[in-house]
Amino acid sequence: METTITSKGQIVIPAPIRKNFGIEKGTRIEVLEDKAAGIIILKPVTPQYIRSLRGILKGSGALQALKEDRRKEKEL
Repeated sequence: METTITSKGQIVIPAPIRKNFGIEKGTRIEVLEDKAAGIIILKPVTPQYIRSLRGILKGSGALQALKEDRRKEKEL
């Protein structure tokens, strides 16, 4: 599928794609670039996507690092 960009830099995501990914009015979209491949990636931030991230950092020590950062911020 192909779409056109407006003078304001906006694009229309075709309806079948919006439906497949649960994109509705107000859905946030993360825009990524892969310079090596020369592509732009649009990643919808939907409730389903957020749920899929649950537990991804379990056992990585990320919680301890976050707590330590917050402690340091409070000291400042």
